[in-house]
Amino acid sequence: MTVSEFFLQERLGLFMEYVLTSAEMKASDKAAIETYGIHSLVLMERAALQTVKVITDRFGAEVYVGVMVGTGNNGGDGIAIARILQEQGIRAEINMIGDLSKLSEETTIQLQTVKKLNIPIYYGVEHTVYDVIVDAIFGIGLTREIEGAYKKAIETINASKAKIVAVDIPSGVNADDGSIMGCAVKADITVTYAYRKLGLMLYPGASYSGEVICAPIGIPKEVTSNKRTGVVTFTDAKKDLQFPERDPAGNKGTFGKVLLIAGSKTMGGACFLSALSAYRTGAGMVRIFTAGDNRESLLKKLPEAIVDTYQDGEYSAEGLSISQEESNTLLSGVEWADVIAIGPGISVSTKAKAILTVVLAVCDKPMVLDADALNILSQSEELLRNLEYGRKKYNNDLILTPHIGEFSRLMKYPVEMIKKDLLCCCKTFTKKYDVSLVCKDARTIVAKRGKLTYLNASGNDGMATAGSGDVLTGIIAGFLAQGCSGFEAAVMGTYTHGLAGDLARKKTSAYYIMAQDIIKSLKEL
Repeated sequence: MTVSEFFLQERLGLFMEYVLTSAEMKASDKAAIETYGIHSLVLMERAALQTVKVITDRFGAEVYVGVMVGTGNNGGDGIAIARILQEQGIRAEINMIGDLSKLSEETTIQLQTVKKLNIPIYYGVEHTVYDVIVDAIFGIGLTREIEGAYKKAIETINASKAKIVAVDIPSGVNADDGSIMGCAVKADITVTYAYRKLGLMLYPGASYSGEVICAPIGIPKEVTSNKRTGVVTFTDAKKDLQFPERDPAGNKGTFGKVLLIAGSKTMGGACFLSALSAYRTGAGMVRIFTAGDNRESLLKKLPEAIVDTYQDGEYSAEGLSISQEESNTLLSGVEWADVIAIGPGISVSTKAKAILTVVLAVCDKPMVLDADALNILSQSEELLRNLEYGRKKYNNDLILTPHIGEFSRLMKYPVEMIKKDLLCCCKTFTKKYDVSLVCKDARTIVAKRGKLTYLNASGNDGMATAGSGDVLTGIIAGFLAQGCSGFEAAVMGTYTHGLAGDLARKKTSAYYIMAQDIIKSLKEL
């Protein structure tokens, strides 16, 4: 196990969950059945039992349940759910949807059993006057647009007043990318089996899934124990989330020195937010290289920081390029620092490009590149080539943190194309460039060549506010300064940033959150 994999499993104090595609889940089922001898009907029974437990725990036993079932194995799960509900004294009915000549073998067996038990079976959606509707129409294998009787059934379910519990995945949600296959069930709860599916976490599918409960059904852990590719996530925000271990005999130098290059003369707030976040995440010292106009304000708001400045704008003595004195100051800061973070609010001016060029040319220390540094890179093939795999040192600790628009400019792909397969685009980028990529979207993805891809589940829409990305840059830089590798810092920083945002929303609302509220919430992690 590599250091980064150990970090993902142990150092965060969290349980690492795999997030599977439809093909990976089918392969896991097949391995459980064929390699380990666990019959498919046993897995189906376990899935049904887990779903019934969720229904009774949430809604009690005095409910009227309608189970909507299709002809595949997802339907078989639903039929077994209806049977177990009746066994427990809960009124349940089955609504069969689809061509019965296409029933799977397991679903045929389940149907024969319930017929013997005289459980009510209707063909089509007779009514939806239920307290709870169980959606077991389509599972993870759906690949075509929904139409006809299926579409009518889903629209009827969504129009009902019942609470909706989806079996494994809401019918109509693509299990691989979260896209909607014409229409989809809007679930209150989704009970997914063994592993989370990508479509439950990626949008828009995540919006249709409601609360997602991942239930074990007896698939052995050995099925994925040697998995070294694919996607992982953390979904259990434990109270004992641990930041990097601190030496009780340490000093400010022990906990790392961050050089933050940020803030043009009109964007002084960006460097303040990043610097404060690095401090609040445990960095020992922060030195800021920023436009001279920001100096007085920074020293008032953040007296703990060291502030170096350059002259920003057309009135500098050397025009728009960096002067020798400014270059010497910058190089002194690079030599002093353990970690460099560059980009928040620096603009894409000729001077900003000159500063970035100097840093990339001389620095072999861990770096975070964000915001305008990325925009400058996207405009310069020469600078971007420096990051190609194998061309530069950077101790494999170069982190890029683009939002989807900045990533589009780096990739030279339209945003719409990237959104269609964001995971693939992230992997493609990191195959070419020797970086840890933090692609910020509704679900942030952290990718690095040769590593499991991390899909972040923390955070909320209230964090879509000015300065939030600057806070993330500071958090990642703070973790880098304390000895995390680039990939570790990227994963831990992204997850921590989201947890802090969730705490901020819990205390107020998504409408109220500002970037500084995220920083304030760090103290509660």
